[in-house]
Amino acid sequence: MRVLVTGGAGFIGHHVVEHLLRHTDWSVVCLDRLDTSGNLNRLADVLATRSDASRVQVVHHDLRAAINDQLRKQIGRIDLIWHIAAGSHVDRSIEDPLSFVYDNVVGTCNLLDYARALPTLDLFAYFSTDEVFGPAPPGTAYQEWDRYKSGNPYAATKAGAEELCVAYQNTYRMPMLITHTMNVFGERQHPEKFIPSTICKIRDGEVVTIHANAEKTKAGSRYYIHARNVAEALLFLYHGDHVNDKFNIVGELEVDNLEMAQYIAAVQEKPLRYELVDFHSSRPGHDLRYALDGSKMAAIGWKLPVNFHESLRRTVQWTLTHPHWL
Repeated sequence: MRVLVTGGAGFIGHHVVEHLLRHTDWSVVCLDRLDTSGNLNRLADVLATRSDASRVQVVHHDLRAAINDQLRKQIGRIDLIWHIAAGSHVDRSIEDPLSFVYDNVVGTCNLLDYARALPTLDLFAYFSTDEVFGPAPPGTAYQEWDRYKSGNPYAATKAGAEELCVAYQNTYRMPMLITHTMNVFGERQHPEKFIPSTICKIRDGEVVTIHANAEKTKAGSRYYIHARNVAEALLFLYHGDHVNDKFNIVGELEVDNLEMAQYIAAVQEKPLRYELVDFHSSRPGHDLRYALDGSKMAAIGWKLPVNFHESLRRTVQWTLTHPHWL
C-alpha cells in the first residue's frame, strides 16, 4: 500500500504518519507546502528513532496549483489518499476569506482532479470539521448528514470542499469517505492553541483566559480528542471498508474550557489562575459550543483506544519535558 497524506507535516497529519508507521507496513507520501502549519521538525521527531524512516517520502507542493505530470511521477503510485491539509485558523479566515477559498476549496478540487485519474485508488478520505454545522445549542449533537450552518469563512470553505467530495463521488464514482472531528490535541501542537498555551501559562504562573458566555458564567465546551485516537479511527474506517459515507470522530466527554484548564493544572500540581472573558459575543465567527454525535462510529464497533483523561495527562507531561515545542 502507498498512502498520500496531504498536510503530513502538520499537527494532525504528522500524528497520522507516525500511526501508519507503527501499525502498518505501508509507504507514506507526505504532500505539504510547509508554511504556517507544516513543520518538518515534527516529522523529524517522529522519524529520528525509527529504523523504517525510509518508508516516508516528503513532497513539497501547494495545492492551490494543480498536480502536474512531473509531480505525479515524483509522488508515484498511490492507493489511498487522506486529505488532511487545510487552512484552519478561524481568525485568519475572518481577515482574509478568499485565501481560505483557495486553500480549502480550490486546493481540494485540484487534489480530487488528480485522484480521479489514479488507476489504483482504493479510497479518497476527506478530513472535515465539526464547524461546518455551526454552534450546537445545549442538548444538540450533530449527526453526519445534518445541514451546514457555518459560523465563519473557514467553516464555510470546509463545507464547500466537503460538498465537492460528495459531487465527485456522485459524478465520477470516486470511492469517498468523509469524516468530521473536533478540537484535536496532542504532542507538537502549535503553541497558540488552547491546550499548549494553557500548559505554558500554568507552568509560568500566568493567568489563563477562558472564553465564556456574555454573563461570564459558562465556559465554552468541546469534545476533545487526541490526534492518535483520530489516526486510529481513520485506519479503522479504511479497514472496515466504509465507503461513500460520512462519520463523526469524537471524544467521549464534553469538557468545558475551565474544566480543561483545571485538569491541566492538576497534572502539573500547580494552582490555576484564570479569568472568564466574554469573548464570543463580541467577536464574530467563534461559537461557545460545538458537539458531534458519535453513535454511528460506536455502532460499527469503534472504541476509543485511550480515554480523554489519560490522553491529556500524557500530552501535558510530554510537553513539559519537551519545552521547545512551547
